[in-house]
Amino acid sequence: MAQRLDTPLCRELGIGYPIFCAGMGTAAGPDLAAAVSNAGGFGVVGASSFLADAMPALIAQVRERTTRPFGVNIIIDDRDFSDEDKAITRQQVSAAIAARVAAVILFWGDPAPYVEEAHRHGVRIIIQVGSVDEARAAAASGVDAVIAQGVEAGGHVRGTTSIWTLLPAVVEAIKPVPVLASGGIGDGAGLARTIGLGAQGVSLGTRFVASNEAWCHPAYKQRIVDSTASDTVLNELYDVWWPNAPHRTLRNKTFAEWEAAGRPPAGQRPGEGTSIGKKRMGSGELVDWPRYAIGAAPPDFDGDIEYAPNRAAWSTTSSPPATSSETWPGTPTPSWPLPPARRRRKADFRSRSSSSSAVG
Repeated sequence: MAQRLDTPLCRELGIGYPIFCAGMGTAAGPDLAAAVSNAGGFGVVGASSFLADAMPALIAQVRERTTRPFGVNIIIDDRDFSDEDKAITRQQVSAAIAARVAAVILFWGDPAPYVEEAHRHGVRIIIQVGSVDEARAAAASGVDAVIAQGVEAGGHVRGTTSIWTLLPAVVEAIKPVPVLASGGIGDGAGLARTIGLGAQGVSLGTRFVASNEAWCHPAYKQRIVDSTASDTVLNELYDVWWPNAPHRTLRNKTFAEWEAAGRPPAGQRPGEGTSIGKKRMGSGELVDWPRYAIGAAPPDFDGDIEYAPNRAAWSTTSSPPATSSETWPGTPTPSWPLPPARRRRKADFRSRSSSSSAVG
């Protein structure tokens, strides 16, 4: 029997296909979010690097490009944050809620403080989780849906088990709360399999990196096209700006040189304390990108892409990339205006130590 793609969550959100674009930090800008929504999916703009006063302009840029529903992604990990930084994160989420987007998608933290405010404004709260226990806690807090993230996911990884083990367990544990799947899903067969296991949709990140609309360096896009699942590695190497947060990236010069040195701990790694080039933050500020720092290489990154943390999911898909690399402009720039430089803060991808991704 053929499976229906218009799941109950699709009908609730008013979208045609149960496909979310993960809010991959600055890589998921207004162009990508709008393109996914215009195609019938649910676009999500990465907003973790935008402070509250910049949030309305970011959301307005998406609305200039689509009249379809879309969401905003914000990282809420506040471990080791000062009270000031915690307040900034709360203000970010409140600003997204006040803009009345269709949903605010949260990651790496407790969604409970935001649920009542969101529902009061008619906004859904969706949280990405990595375990059954986290999913149960989220459902008990009143969230509208949960994204179950498997260990196959690219970027920062909350999950510790395969999505194919985690997904049915989460569906069973929190039903009737809708569940989406994230991690290593890259084609129609993967989508169909998740629906068969009870998911009401998927959240894809790596699958969209190689699209024209993703605000990423062309060389990073090419690595995604050329790589296979075996080229990815789950690690905690890129801990500058966001420590104690495992991530899946492509093997590169940084990883190879660290391995060749015997995998030394932080403080003793090759090239530590040096810059790999200039990186434009979501705020528009151009900063030195420290070696071993998180982030996605933007189009104007001026360093060697093989030292950057090229995030990618472990996927067995054999399908071609979302769009051909032959169509990528040589030095792409965003078609949306970047906000003026903002105060850098500890919580950034933003600057998470002293940044942003939720790749699925």
